[in-house]
Amino acid sequence: MRFIGSVIEKLQRHPKRVVFPEGDEPRVLQAARQFLALQLGAPILLGDPKKIAALAGELKISLDGIRVINPKQSEELENFVRRFISLRRDKGVQADEACKVLVQPNYFGAMMVAMRQADGLVSGASHTTGSVLRPLFQIFKVAPQNTVASSCMIMEMEDTRVGENGVLFLADCGVVPEPNAEQLAEIAVATAQLARHLLNVKPRVALLSYSTKGSATHPSIGKVQAATALAERKAKEKFLEADFDGELQVDAALVPEIARRKTHDPKVAGHANVLIFPDLNSGNIASKLARLTGRANAYGQILLGLNRPAADVSRGSNAHDVLGVAAIVGLQANAYNVLYPAADMTLPGE
Repeated sequence: MRFIGSVIEKLQRHPKRVVFPEGDEPRVLQAARQFLALQLGAPILLGDPKKIAALAGELKISLDGIRVINPKQSEELENFVRRFISLRRDKGVQADEACKVLVQPNYFGAMMVAMRQADGLVSGASHTTGSVLRPLFQIFKVAPQNTVASSCMIMEMEDTRVGENGVLFLADCGVVPEPNAEQLAEIAVATAQLARHLLNVKPRVALLSYSTKGSATHPSIGKVQAATALAERKAKEKFLEADFDGELQVDAALVPEIARRKTHDPKVAGHANVLIFPDLNSGNIASKLARLTGRANAYGQILLGLNRPAADVSRGSNAHDVLGVAAIVGLQANAYNVLYPAADMTLPGE
């Protein structure tokens, strides 16, 4: 609660509107109530109002102050359909097809954010990653000056000696299966930007491998080495103060004594607060392993590189996890023009 408590405190100063497409999911309903009670902003639930009201009654949760929208009956549906047709013009999407798509809560919620009727979106508690990401990638754009969308998981560990007072940023754990060196560098910089924004400290970014400083040779290691150099250059271009080091094994990245044996550069090694994985397999496995065995609170996946804030939570998340992710998305929205300059200048289809 140290980290997420500070996020909540910051968001209370500038509350935001967050849309939850899974309005009839108990954990989401509980998180939305807490979001409102903590004065973090206005939660918006999507779904059948009767089903949501019945569930709220069973859980003894008040819906006062919580906006509930049925996409099928929304006055905005016609406008959203026109925008979606414009967005998908190259696919030849027609009005009837667009309407069938947009009554789906994940699509409707993404369009609400794109059309500035909500500031961020949180979904995934009962939907697969694909069903959450597909609408976002079809409706949102990759932010200006970015070429890839990715994600990060934020872990809050009990051991405060790890990372930044127990907080670690892990990427990419949810989107890009096999990033090349250029993509890996962009993922590293985007994650460092978010860490800088949320923690207000200098990011110390370790690009991970099964090798430390040439202890093994393989094309995958060369990719990590090249990505490290590219990340340093990209960070300077964005005027982001951050330290990058790679390739590093995870123990050399996190444990000072081991870092001293394996490397002679102490800027990152042994003190990393951002871990960048070479591929999705390693990132996803490591993040779930840390959560299950390390008594860590996990907040994510926070999506990076898109022109609007959104997150895809795990289906294993509890209400506290969903609340934490919603708070992070809200705080992202407050600084999106800083994280992604010019990202909010145009509406979809323009």
